[in-house]
Amino acid sequence: MKVRIGIDVGGTFTDAVAIDGDTFEVIGTVKTPTTHTAEAGVAAGIVKVLHDVMEQHNIKAEDVSFIAHGTTQATNALLEGDVAPVGIITLGSGLQGAKSKSDTTVGNIELAAGKFLRTQNAFVDTAADVEKSIEAALDTLQKEGATSFVAAEAFSVDDPTNENAVIAHCSSRQLPATATNDISKLYGLAIRTRTAVVNASIMPKMLEAANMTDTSIREAGIESPLMVMRCDGGVMTVDEVRHRPILTILSGPSAGVAGALMYEKLTDGLFFEVGGTSTDISCVKDGKVVVKYAEVGGHKTYLSSLDVRTVGIGGGSMVQICDGKAVDVGPRSAHIANLAYEVYTDAEKIINPCLVAVRPMDGDPEYAVVECSNGTTVCLTMAGAANIAGFVAAGDYACGNVEAARKAWAPLAANMGVSVEEAANQVLAFAAKKNGAVADQLMKDYNMNPRTTVFVGGGGGASTVVPHLAKTKGHEFRIAKNAPVISTIGVALALVREMVERSVTNPTDEDIVSVRREAEARAIKIGAAPGTVEVTVEVDSQRHVVRAIAVGATELRSKDVNTKRLEEDELLAIVRDNFGDGASNVSAAAKSSEMRAFVADTVEKKLFGLMKKKRTPLRLIDTEGVIRLQRANAQVLQKSISTWREGVTYLVEELTVYNDGGANLPNIYIVVGKRIIDLSGMTSLEQILSLAAVELGGYAGDEPVIVAATLRLEN
Repeated sequence: MKVRIGIDVGGTFTDAVAIDGDTFEVIGTVKTPTTHTAEAGVAAGIVKVLHDVMEQHNIKAEDVSFIAHGTTQATNALLEGDVAPVGIITLGSGLQGAKSKSDTTVGNIELAAGKFLRTQNAFVDTAADVEKSIEAALDTLQKEGATSFVAAEAFSVDDPTNENAVIAHCSSRQLPATATNDISKLYGLAIRTRTAVVNASIMPKMLEAANMTDTSIREAGIESPLMVMRCDGGVMTVDEVRHRPILTILSGPSAGVAGALMYEKLTDGLFFEVGGTSTDISCVKDGKVVVKYAEVGGHKTYLSSLDVRTVGIGGGSMVQICDGKAVDVGPRSAHIANLAYEVYTDAEKIINPCLVAVRPMDGDPEYAVVECSNGTTVCLTMAGAANIAGFVAAGDYACGNVEAARKAWAPLAANMGVSVEEAANQVLAFAAKKNGAVADQLMKDYNMNPRTTVFVGGGGGASTVVPHLAKTKGHEFRIAKNAPVISTIGVALALVREMVERSVTNPTDEDIVSVRREAEARAIKIGAAPGTVEVTVEVDSQRHVVRAIAVGATELRSKDVNTKRLEEDELLAIVRDNFGDGASNVSAAAKSSEMRAFVADTVEKKLFGLMKKKRTPLRLIDTEGVIRLQRANAQVLQKSISTWREGVTYLVEELTVYNDGGANLPNIYIVVGKRIIDLSGMTSLEQILSLAAVELGGYAGDEPVIVAATLRLEN
C-alpha cells in the first residue's frame, strides 16, 4: 500500500495524517505539542509525529510514497522579528547605477511594534573591477553586522551575471545569499529587492530547520523526497526551501483551503479555517483559490500567495464584558489566557457559578470568567455559545457539554436580563459582525455573487463560527470533511506548483512559449513527475507581464480524489441554479470529455427598463459538478482537435473590435478534457494559435474540444 504523509506545524500543536495513496482516505492522525524550545526546534516535533503516525498505524518506511510538511516558521519569524540583518550589494554604473542605489535602499522594515528587519547597503561599480569590489562590499557589510545578503542589479532578469557573481562569493564564504533574479523575473528593482531582502532575512533560520528535518526523514529510512508547503497551495522540495524560504510564508492557511478543495466540490465560496484564537478567511472563485502579491511590513512584494484575511475570532475566543454584561467577543482566547473552556468541563464541576471580570494580559479589556464554589474556574467562549445555541452537531470536533455551558453562562444571562440562549446568540452576533465584514469585503473585491457563494468551514473550531455566520448572512454552508485536520490533509495531498513571471513588452509567440517551457521545467526541477505537469499561461497586456503557472504531481496518480461523475441532468440542474431566475433557454452548447459548456438567454435592463440588451452567459462545468468558468456574455463552438483552428480563427475575426487604440481581440478559451486553456490577453491571432498548438499537441484528432470567446470589455 502506498501512503502519503502530511505534517502541519502549528503554533501550538504539530499534526500528522497518513492518507491511503490509492483511495485518498485517512488512515489515521496523531498530534504532539510543537517543539519551539527543543534543541532541534520544530524539527523535533516533526520527527516525533512522523514516528508516532508510522508506529501507531503500522506503516513501513518503504510504503511512504510522499511526505510533506507545512510550517508557520517563516511567518512567525516575521511576526516576531526573529530575522537576520541583511546586507544589500547593489551593482551598476553611471546614471543607472545611481538610480539603482536609490531603488535598493530598503532601510529598516517594521515587521511588528518595535521589531525591525534591518538592512545595510554597499555599492559595486560594474565599470571597475567587479570581483574585488564584491569582496570589499562583503567585508564592509559583515563589519556592519549583516549575516545574510542580497545581490541586486537593474535588469538582472535579462542578464544575471553580476548578481550570480555575488552569490558565488557568498557561497565561498558560506554566507546565505539571495539574487533578485532568483526571486522574480519581473522588472521593478525596488520591489524585487524588497522581496529578496525578506527572503534573505529568514534564510539562516529556515536553512537550519530544513536541514535538520531532511536529515531526520532520511534517518527514518524514508526514500521519498521531503516536500514543503508553499504559500500558493503547492509544494516544493526541501532544497528549494533552502533557496527561497519566503515561499513558505502563509503556507498554513494555504494548506487548509487546498485540503478543503480536495473534498468539497466548490465553484464559488469562502473558506473559513477556524482555530482556537483566530479565523483565516480565503476566497475560491471558479473552483480555484484566489492569489495576490503579499505585503510584508506594509510593503508590496513579488511573492504570490493566497489572499488570506485573518479575524481575531476563534472557538476559544473569550467574551468581553462591561458592568457584568456582554459587549464583544475576542480577541483574547482561552488558550492565551490559560483558562479552561466552560463547554469542555464536566457539568458536575460547575457548582454555584459566579461571574467575575478578568484581564488576562496588561492592557486587555475585561473578559467573562466563572468561578465556582469548589474552586473550578472556566471562561465563557465562542465554543460554549455555539453549543448552547445549537449550531454544533453531535459528534462534531467542537461538540461539548451543553449542560455545563448553560450552567456557566447563567450568571451572565441573569445580569443581561435575558435567557442563556439569548445571551449566547448575542455573543455569536458580535462575532458574525466582525467575520461578516471581512467576508463581505472579500466578495466585493473579487466580484462574487453572494447568492451562489458557499461558506465552507475547516479547522477544529469550524462549527463554532461558520453555521451561525452563514445563517446571519443568508449563505449555504458546509463543514469540510475531516475539518479538524484539513490543513494536514492539504499538505499530504498537495501538488507541486511553480510560477514564472516575465516583463515583456509586446511579447512574441516565441516569448510566450519560452515562459511556458520555463515554468514546466522548473516544476519538474522542484519535484513534479514529467508527464503530470499542466501549464496555464496568462498575458497581462496592461502590465506587460507574461505569467505561466505549472502544476504537477510528485508521482503518476491512478485516480483523483472524489471522481464521481454526475449525470447530464444533474449538471444541468446545478447550472440552472447558478444562472438564477433571470435566465431562460438553458442548454448545453458544447462538450469535451470532462467538461460541459452551458449557455442561456438573459436580458439586461437599463434606464428603468427602457433599454434592453440580450446576453448569452456561459458556464463551464466539469463532470463532478464544479463550475470552472463563468462569463456574462459569450459565444461557444463545438470543435475537435482537428478543427479547433478554424473555430478560433472564426471567433477572433467575428468578435475583434477596432478603435483608436487598435484592435481589441476577444478573450479565447479552449477546453480539452478537463483543461481550460485561457488565451485571454493575447494581442494577436498568431499568438493565440501558436500557444494553443503547443497546449493541444499529442491529442487524437477526434478528441472533442470546446472553443469559447468573450468580448474583452464584457469579460
